[in-house]
Amino acid sequence: MLAGRLTYATCSFAVQDVPVPEPGPNQVLIKVEAAGVCLSDLHLIDGTLKPATDTATVTLGHEVAGTVAALGPGVTAWQPGRRVLLQAGELGVGGMILTRGVDYDGGWAEFALATMHTLVPIPDDLPFEQAAIIPDAVSTPWAAITATAAVRPTEPVGVWGIGGLGAHAVQLLRLVGAAPILAVDPLHAARERALDFGADLALDPVDPALRQRVLEATGGTGLAAAFDFAGVAAVREQAVRCLGRNGRLVLVGLTDQPLVVDDGTVFSYLQQKILGHYGSVPEHVEQLVALIRFGRLDISRSVSDVVPLADAAEAVDRLHRKGGNPVRLILRP
Repeated sequence: MLAGRLTYATCSFAVQDVPVPEPGPNQVLIKVEAAGVCLSDLHLIDGTLKPATDTATVTLGHEVAGTVAALGPGVTAWQPGRRVLLQAGELGVGGMILTRGVDYDGGWAEFALATMHTLVPIPDDLPFEQAAIIPDAVSTPWAAITATAAVRPTEPVGVWGIGGLGAHAVQLLRLVGAAPILAVDPLHAARERALDFGADLALDPVDPALRQRVLEATGGTGLAAAFDFAGVAAVREQAVRCLGRNGRLVLVGLTDQPLVVDDGTVFSYLQQKILGHYGSVPEHVEQLVALIRFGRLDISRSVSDVVPLADAAEAVDRLHRKGGNPVRLILRP
């Protein structure tokens, strides 16, 4: 079968012909129908992200949907042909979080292995292309909003970076009743997309009056919560300056750069918080599938294009260049 393989030591990526894996005890073989291309995949290829384990070579892809193809020994809860998506990771030995397509083989392949408890059934009318991106592209901002930041109705919020995760954050913040929702991105097309997805105001981060515009939009209070989906130090520093009393900055985008708080006295006086965030837990994915099933959430606009698995390297390059300003590119085996 074809699989998109990354060798960590050399940061070399290629779509290769490899054997179809066989499911072991408590494992299920999945026929992959769709797999998302995420900025994290790009950062794995360029070496800025590393696995938590000593994995040498891995099949990329943590956003995966498909059908059950074969069952390993002891698996009775699933049947071949069942439509499923895969959780983006699971707990390993000692409570370590292991990520699919990072610490073990993922779904940029024609077939993928999954531990049976990481499968989530999806409705027949949910396209695989949309189901695949629920883990991470949708579940990560959902978890950041509902769990880490615990956003409440009518709280003013800001979203920095309207890419694959930030665009969904705008949509999800509207779903939970945040108001107003301010989106910040240097790209005009991304700001337009934020407005289309439900933002009340879209701002350019280079605007010298940005903080003043935030205060005007929030009635002088500043933001109750600000989300950094860009993983850029300057973004975080700007977002902190836009927080109000008890405001919290949630760090979702990943970076190895330090965060500088310009005025620690003001930060402490206003009792502000900086909260780290990573991924989601299984219940967040299950909640989103239910919201989609009951018509509360529509992510059909999020699939920007579908690309053959054989052209995975081109899809990665397109994401790097932001060609066409994609929300999510999907690989189809």
